[in-house]
Formats: sequence, structure tokens, C-alpha cells
Amino acid sequence: MTRNFLAMIAGPMGIATLVTPAAAQPTRPDQQAFLDIYRDLVETDTSIPSGDCTLAARKMLDHLRKAGFDKEQAEIFVPDGHPKEGGLIARIEGSDPDAGAMLLVDHIDVVAARREDWPRDPFKMVEENGYFIARGVIDDKALSAIWVDSLIRMKAEDFRPRRTIKIALTCGEESGNGVNGVTWLLDHRRDAVEAAMAFNEGGHGITDQDGKPVALYLAVGEKSSANFIVETRDAGGHSSRPRADNAIYDLAAALLRIRALRFPLHLSDTTRSYLERMAPLVGGTKGRAMRALAANPTDRTAEAIVTSDPTYNGMLRTTCVATMLEGGHAVNALPQRARATIQCRLLPGDTSDAVHRALTEAVDDAAISITPATPAEGLSPVAVAPPLTEAILHPAEEVAHIIFPGVPVVPTLLTAGTDGRYLNAAGIPTYGIPGILLDPDSNGAHGVNERIRTESMYRGRDYLYMLIRRYAMEP
Repeated sequence: MTRNFLAMIAGPMGIATLVTPAAAQPTRPDQQAFLDIYRDLVETDTSIPSGDCTLAARKMLDHLRKAGFDKEQAEIFVPDGHPKEGGLIARIEGSDPDAGAMLLVDHIDVVAARREDWPRDPFKMVEENGYFIARGVIDDKALSAIWVDSLIRMKAEDFRPRRTIKIALTCGEESGNGVNGVTWLLDHRRDAVEAAMAFNEGGHGITDQDGKPVALYLAVGEKSSANFIVETRDAGGHSSRPRADNAIYDLAAALLRIRALRFPLHLSDTTRSYLERMAPLVGGTKGRAMRALAANPTDRTAEAIVTSDPTYNGMLRTTCVATMLEGGHAVNALPQRARATIQCRLLPGDTSDAVHRALTEAVDDAAISITPATPAEGLSPVAVAPPLTEAILHPAEEVAHIIFPGVPVVPTLLTAGTDGRYLNAAGIPTYGIPGILLDPDSNGAHGVNERIRTESMYRGRDYLYMLIRRYAMEP
């Protein structure tokens, strides 16, 4: 990439300004403007059912209106019957009608935070000891604020992308009790999210204990989930006359067989690349095993070493695990029923039906029922992995060389779920792009004192801004 093009995607702030760590300079005026957006979003409670996503979306719309976005360029959407579960859609028109649009999508709802659990108001953002602290500062209002801020910066710079740039900030990702905004848009406003590619949460950077960047994870696909109920029944009786046929014992035996079930290991282009790129960073015996497994997926010795780590095991195969248990009805009676919930995380391409069959075959007992916990119409779509292409990977690496010199970009498969599963299933390739660095402990996301380093926030913002400008100029 030429220096002139690098300067173009960096914008008026210039490359040198962006490369300088935020901690080494006072807060720039553009960073202060971003902070106002970020604080407005974080300090609006958007948890379900007590919060209000629509209010948060309106605050983001206010920032866009002040920046000159009219009604054709930015608007609020609110699903019928759910007045507090609205979201925001906005766009900057591209110069090339033949270039597919790009979508910047993110959720603005957060996990509930009870005041009595926190040492401070969870919905009042504070800056303390080099961190921003509040509910949602990392999951996931950091990215939402960056998307809004990026459109405002582009407008101010009169940046004309080749691709149309769309944003969609939605509610309902963190809770199954509300309306999922992404699925609502796909069903009711497909025009707002139709794109050749989409960028979402899921990507991030990792640091060592001292905050030094180690790697940038580019999320290329994610697993889907399916829950099953394993249930045993019996006539019961008095506990003074125990028998071998006991619903709890039968369930326990079935669960042990499920524990022993190992789904086949499967390497995709993404997970093979992950193993290859992470091997030198991990080092030692495990690093050598990662390299060996990437070269030969049938190497059982390497597989055993690598998959002894639960994170790597979850990335390389479909998994099922018992998560809930109940049984019996009285302390002095033999159980008439016992049941367990099994949660399975499926690799892209695996189906709920296939996993159901595998569980049934593993238990191998017609007297024990195994049923889907969710009706078929409520199941998540089968996971579809977007392609790992140079058109996605190379720009992420180029911008990393500028903002995070020497830090590798590592494609990864998410073992958790995001709204990307709906977009990928709808034919919109969706990626979680990195930039925001997380500490080794994941920064308390979903917990008490959720936090993010201020330097990580500002540096990640610069990385993401340069990167989306880069993608926006591609044919």
C-alpha cells in the first residue's frame, strides 16, 4: 500500500498522530467528541426489561443529526408492540453503485446490572486508574459508539466511500425475552442491512498482564447452539424400599455416556490459520502441537495436547455439556422423574438433528427420552461460516502494521454467539473485526466493574476507523 493511500484512509488526523499511543499525548479534540457519544450510550440503561434501547438509539440519532445526517440518511426503527426495543439505522452513500454495500452492525442492549451488586452506579461511566468503568463499556457499546463516531468523522471530512456504508444498532442480542433487532430488520427492513459484507462484534485484541498487545483476533464465523432435555421416568415408591431401577441413577448413567461422547475434530481454513499463527505465540509443547495439528489433523498426540485446553477444544469440534439438573419430588420418596439440560455448541455446517442423533446413539437406551428444548421454529439458524479471503484479511493486517506494529492478525472461530449468525445465514458474510484490546481476564464483561483501558479504547477506535475506510474503498 502506498504512503498516499495510507494517508487517505487515516483521514485528516494523519498517520503519525494515529500511531502515537493515546497515553503519550493529551486527549485530542476528536477523541473528546467520541467520548461524548460513548458516555451518552453507556449511561443509558439498555438492559431488558428495565432499560430502553429506543432512548439510547434516539441519543445516537441526535449526534448524527447535529453532524448533518438528514431523515434519508439516519432514522430510528421500533418493532410493533415493543416501544423500548428500537434501534438505529444510518448510511453514507457510496460513489460506485456496482460496489456492494458494507454494514457496520452492533447491539446496544446490555446484560442487567443491579445497583446493589456494584460498588458504584453501573450506568454512570467513570474513568479510574486508566480504565473506563460501567456496564456496557466493552460489551458492546464501545463498538456501537465507534460506528456512530466513524460516520460523523467521515461526514465532517467529506469522505466519499466507493461502497455505501450502512450502520445498524439493534436491541435484543443479550436477552431471549425481547425482539432481536437484526432478525426484525432482515424480515421487515432488509434494505437497511443488505450488504456484500458486514462487520460486527466478536473480534478483539488480547494483551499480556502488562497491557502489551499480543494478537488481534479476526472472527470468521461462529458456532450455533442447540439445547436438549434428557429425561428419565419411573413409578417411584417409598424410599425405605430402594430398587435398582431409579430415575436419578438412570439419568446419571446417561449423562456419563454423554460426557464420554467426542464429536469429530474438524479444521477449517480459519481454525487451521489460527493454529498456525498462534503456535509461535503460545510456544513450548502446546505451540509445537498446534503447529503439528494444523499440518496433520489426524495426529492424535497433537490433538490430545491441543484439545486439553477447553478454548481450543471448543474451537475445533462440536461440543455438548450438561448445564442444569433436576430430579425427585420428596426426600422420602423414590424419584418419579429426573431430567438434565444439555447445551451443545455446533460447528458451522453441523445441524441440530445430527447432534440429536449422536446424543441418542451415545445414550443407547430407548427408555430415556432426549428431546430438543426449543421448538424447531425457535432454533438458531445453522451456522454458516463466511469465507476467509485476502480481501478481508489483508486490509486488517495492513492497518495493524500501522496502529499495532508487530502484532499479528489471527483469524478465529467464535465459540460463543453473536447476531452474526443471523446475517451469515441470510447470505450476508459477517466478520468480527478486532481493534479493541482486552486484558487476559476479559475485562469483567457481563460481571461487576466491567471495564476497558482508556488507551485501548482510543487506539482501537483509530484502528477501526482506518480499517473501515480501507474496506469502503475496495471495488
